[in-house]
Amino acid sequence: MDPAGAAVTVAEEAVELLLRLRGTRPLVHHITTMVTAYDVAAATLALGGSPVMALAPEEVEEVAARAGALALNMGTLTPHVVEAMCRAGRAANRAGVPVVLDPVGVGASAFRSREARRILGEVRVACIRGNAGEIASLGGHPGFVRGVEAAGGDPAEAARWAVEVARATGSLVAATGPVDVVTDGSALVRVHNGHPLLAHIPGSGCMATAAVAAFLAVGGGVGAVAGALVCVGVAAEIAASRAEGPGTFRGMLLDALAGLDAATVRARARVER
Repeated sequence: MDPAGAAVTVAEEAVELLLRLRGTRPLVHHITTMVTAYDVAAATLALGGSPVMALAPEEVEEVAARAGALALNMGTLTPHVVEAMCRAGRAANRAGVPVVLDPVGVGASAFRSREARRILGEVRVACIRGNAGEIASLGGHPGFVRGVEAAGGDPAEAARWAVEVARATGSLVAATGPVDVVTDGSALVRVHNGHPLLAHIPGSGCMATAAVAAFLAVGGGVGAVAGALVCVGVAAEIAASRAEGPGTFRGMLLDALAGLDAATVRARARVER
């Protein structure tokens, strides 16, 4: 498909799902990092979902089973958190609720890598959303993650790593960066929307994961994940045009997500398949 046709197709799916999201306001269950929990909840609300941040093992199964989607974010990981994630994930699987995994910092420590493998072994994950370095680490290519950030690597490799992980896990994979790549192991979409300021605020990746989970609550497949990332990228471009720096950008990103409309998404989507 030519880039113009791909952009129209993904933009139309993004618009359809955004309107459906705002019309139905599905519950999105987040087990997420304490660092960016506010941003995750606020981004979910801004797009049209209803966030719940349940973490206690005593309730995660019940909440996950009633949600429209479950997002598992490994940002501030402990054994207690991993156990809650696995319980919630298994309950979501039984209820047919899509699960999104954000493998924050995987590859930075043996503990994170081991627990990411445990989650993927115990939970059927609909989509893995991480930066290119995290996806590379999941695919057996270490050395591209420091702390919870990507430490470089060849951006041209992101698509290959994403395809490898999608085929190995059976999950959709979204490798985000200067260009976002979304694949199911066969079809592949590149999303060119976004802005460099996203890399200068904590939580931008977490908000992208929240958007993916919200869209999967009302849709499915590569198009739904790509549509979520188009919306985040378009909102980032709008916010950056108004911001004075990272501090103002963070607040304006939430404003821009809340203010997205169909005409804006259609006009600004930049996608190739």
